[in-house]
Amino acid sequence: MPCTGRERRDTMRLVFIGPPGVGKGTQSERLVRHLGIIHLSTGEMLRIACAEQTELGKQADRYMDSGELVPDELMLNLVTDRLMAEDCKRGYLLDGFPRTLGQAETLDQILGSRGTPLDLVLELTADADELIRRLAARGRKDDQPEIVRRRLEEYERQTAPLSEYYSRRNLLRTVDGQGTPDEVFQRVKAVIDKDRVAL
Repeated sequence: MPCTGRERRDTMRLVFIGPPGVGKGTQSERLVRHLGIIHLSTGEMLRIACAEQTELGKQADRYMDSGELVPDELMLNLVTDRLMAEDCKRGYLLDGFPRTLGQAETLDQILGSRGTPLDLVLELTADADELIRRLAARGRKDDQPEIVRRRLEEYERQTAPLSEYYSRRNLLRTVDGQGTPDEVFQRVKAVIDKDRVAL
């Protein structure tokens, strides 16, 4: 059905945030297919850069080999470099970055200077008890209830300022991540499709 007085965005530049166990992986796969955009995971970016031994990859390798976290500045360079690639021109779903307020602010400055600001930030949420139940069901060593609870507390500590920051910029859309994958995707799709139609 044609949009009267409105036009559909040709591109979507998204950030996807949510706690461990909320189902971001499942929903990311569905969403990138729905929108026809690239799914960008920072973990995958690091693996590729290190495997290809790019300059940034070599630098990251040195930190990871010594068991250190890759510094913010290096991660920002890696991410923004990747966002310049041809396959990102139609849009992308950035998963796992930014993780902190400082990363978010710097990313916005860089994207703004290029004239390619973010369109939307999706936050998938669920009750802590539900997340613990889901993760415990996987049976992995690091998915024990007490460990999961600490991970969720750390996530909340880092991400609460991020949510507030994007909310102030009117970019944040929160979606209930409880229910079946199909039910959650219908909610995600409804939010995305509403925002894809620009006034």
